[in-house]
Amino acid sequence: MKALVTGATGFLGQALARRLLSQRADVSALGRNPAILAQLEREGMRAIRADLADGEAIRAACQGQAFVFHVGALAAPWGRAEDFYRANVLGTQNVIAGCATHSVQRLVHVSTPSIYFGLDSLENVAEDAPLPARPVNEYARTKRLAEGEVDKAFGRGLPVITIRPRAIFGPGDTTILPRLIDRLKTGRLPVIGDGRNVTDLTYVENVVDALLLCATSPDATLGQKYNITNGEPTALWPLIEKLCAALGYPYPSRRVPYRVADGAAALMELVYRLLPSQPEPPLTRYSVALLAKNTTLDISAARRELGYQPRISVEEGFQRFVEWWLSSQH
Repeated sequence: MKALVTGATGFLGQALARRLLSQRADVSALGRNPAILAQLEREGMRAIRADLADGEAIRAACQGQAFVFHVGALAAPWGRAEDFYRANVLGTQNVIAGCATHSVQRLVHVSTPSIYFGLDSLENVAEDAPLPARPVNEYARTKRLAEGEVDKAFGRGLPVITIRPRAIFGPGDTTILPRLIDRLKTGRLPVIGDGRNVTDLTYVENVVDALLLCATSPDATLGQKYNITNGEPTALWPLIEKLCAALGYPYPSRRVPYRVADGAAALMELVYRLLPSQPEPPLTRYSVALLAKNTTLDISAARRELGYQPRISVEEGFQRFVEWWLSSQH
């Protein structure tokens, strides 16, 4: 199998590229981090340093590939609209153009369930759920636009399939749990809301399983979108309490009502948008909602049509993350 992985220097991209290599695939790893690219090259991959917005470079990278896994994106709760558009919309357009030009056998596109969420609790959300009138942030807005580009490409005959993985975690995670740990370490994280909200998490290797299933799934799955989670909704604050115990941090003693935290976050967003460099505020309305609201997905379509079955539980994945984190801090 000849495969191109975009975003190969990111958390999920690295995991996918290494799994493909372990299965004797001929892997081209595309990304922007030179140190990680150099490491992937030493491991036996072809390293391509390129920006997703560079149409010529992306089209060239697609040449000769049987499969393209489009993992690359700008994923953040805050940032400039034009940066998200360049990475997520223009980047996806470039990948689609490369796949079409070079008759790639199948494109597997990584989207996000952030497109479903406003600021209210959502439970057991299916792929055809109505989307909010206003996307929750620029990441969700541009990923939704990118899905529109994928839909148009499928309509033109491109063989493409999309997954929406939720809250990916595991060894190598640089976002989900590390952001929590940073807040816990500095004592800046209060319990927001009633502390009883439930969320979905997805262990990184389970997402890799889903991506590989998409590469060989029946033609009837082309053009479809699939939610991917661990399939075990988890109480968030008890998990954070376990994380505190494992890493030796005190569990937050302060409690802040959701409405108060949401109001404070809205004010911070207003102020930070006026600052010259528009740095990320300590709290956003989206991050407050994630910490206080239920956010779970229905993965029955992926189970039924892809044969997806999460292999590694949240408990086991959590233990693996903690072991990796402790060992990486020395």
